[in-house]
Amino acid sequence: MSSDGTRAAGELFIVSAPSGTGKTTVIRRLLAGGWLPEGSLEFSISHTTRAPRDGEADGADYYFVGAETFDTMVREDAFLEWAEVYGNRYGTSREEVDSRLRRGADVLLEIDVQGARQVVERAPGAHGILIVPPSYAELERRLRGRDSDAPEAITRRLGVSASEIRCYEQYDYVIINLDAERAAQAVAAIILEKRHRLERMRGPVEAILREFPPNASRP
Repeated sequence: MSSDGTRAAGELFIVSAPSGTGKTTVIRRLLAGGWLPEGSLEFSISHTTRAPRDGEADGADYYFVGAETFDTMVREDAFLEWAEVYGNRYGTSREEVDSRLRRGADVLLEIDVQGARQVVERAPGAHGILIVPPSYAELERRLRGRDSDAPEAITRRLGVSASEIRCYEQYDYVIINLDAERAAQAVAAIILEKRHRLERMRGPVEAILREFPPNASRP
């Protein structure tokens, strides 16, 4: 809540990671882990032109759209950010994010380094979190273990990963993903720290104080 008793706007969190780092697993653990109050963190679902992977569902993992629909949204400035990655386009709906923030929910964006840079430019109060692999060897092992990419594609992804990790200084927080559970707990700790800052808690505390009798002692 704000100082007048209305709910304060939520915080915007950006999570980025090189392909194969385990970002999606970390976010799923975060949302299911029970470390945050139920319903307080909402995952913003991105639009993409790529085909769904096994186990992915439209409206749950991504909004899967055609190139023409994506082009229309770009022309209408409907995206907070968008980028082309490995030949596919991904975008974050501006209205989807803004409506959630206005309701007081914290919003989590899972986007790449290009997109994160755009969001920070348009929403300076956003908090950037970069998840990195524990080593080059481990990242290569994870990518090859997918069995979904050709060897040349894996080599290309490893090169892009190096470029993305070199951008770590544009983020506020960096987490080394040794274990998905611990990495998810680290993200939760960052979110909770922001949620309990004075500017966020002033409204709720003032609302509690208004419940006290007018003649209650003051310091």
